[in-house]
Amino acid sequence: MPKKTLIVGACGQIGTELTLALRSRCGSESVIASDIREGQQELMRSGPFVQLDATDKAAIREVLESNEISDVYLMAAMLSATAEKNPATAWDLNMGSLLNILELARSGKFNKLFWPSSIAVFGPSTPRTNTPQSTVMEPTTVYGISKLAGEGWCAYYHRKFGVDVRSIRYPGLISWKAQPGGGTTDYAVEIYQEALSSGTYQCFVKEDTRLPMMYMEDAISGTLQLMDAPSAGITVRSSYNLGALSFTPAQMAESIRSHMPDFRISYAPDYRQEIAETWPESIDDSKAREDWGWHPRFGLEDITREMLSRLRTKS
Repeated sequence: MPKKTLIVGACGQIGTELTLALRSRCGSESVIASDIREGQQELMRSGPFVQLDATDKAAIREVLESNEISDVYLMAAMLSATAEKNPATAWDLNMGSLLNILELARSGKFNKLFWPSSIAVFGPSTPRTNTPQSTVMEPTTVYGISKLAGEGWCAYYHRKFGVDVRSIRYPGLISWKAQPGGGTTDYAVEIYQEALSSGTYQCFVKEDTRLPMMYMEDAISGTLQLMDAPSAGITVRSSYNLGALSFTPAQMAESIRSHMPDFRISYAPDYRQEIAETWPESIDDSKAREDWGWHPRFGLEDITREMLSRLRTKS
């Protein structure tokens, strides 16, 4: 029987595109999507869906056992900006779901786990330029604290119990298929949407705020590449740095103006500016490149062209 994959949190920004990519690659019936609520139509039509609470261990166990799951992608999480408004709920979701899944992996319910971390694990004491794979990490957000703790649990379960867990520290992700889910880098999606709908955008971080970013297609490609890599070659069991490019809102606006000369941007920094200032400006991802051949494809001009074209078609 061919192996099956379960995606927990399949209806979010990353989960939506990951599910579609895996179904395209492995066959729609081989990939079971799950979330606490239904997602967009393309996702729901593309293959099997199970309504599932990521913190309900018994329900997840039942899905694993009844479907003979081999690989699990745990994508459910409350992101940085939303988590700051709901810290206890964010901790319960982000930590509870991971520990449940790790325990199920330890007991042999499936073979391989992917769990996403984030550049939010870094903090103001971390070197901001070319942030190393191993460095000082003192996150200042609930989201970052939960992701740093999660990295520790992943490494522990691999070392102590041999769980084949793999992880990536995602930078800000830019996509057009699904809405972002309340992160500090959401402006990098909103700016394209507003450029097309109104020709203007008010950005919630300062014009010179430089952050690491990545086009979703690169993020999905990197994720699948990591999961395909031989276990013996995976030397980082906490989470791999993953980089692509870094830019500011002002540079994004200039890129958009090369296609839409009348586009205007203004700035009204809010609480997310403080979060952004604790994160890296650029990432050293040499370990991912060395261990499993990571290499991004999309630059800023590629992203702008893709986003404007795709969003126009979508609307």
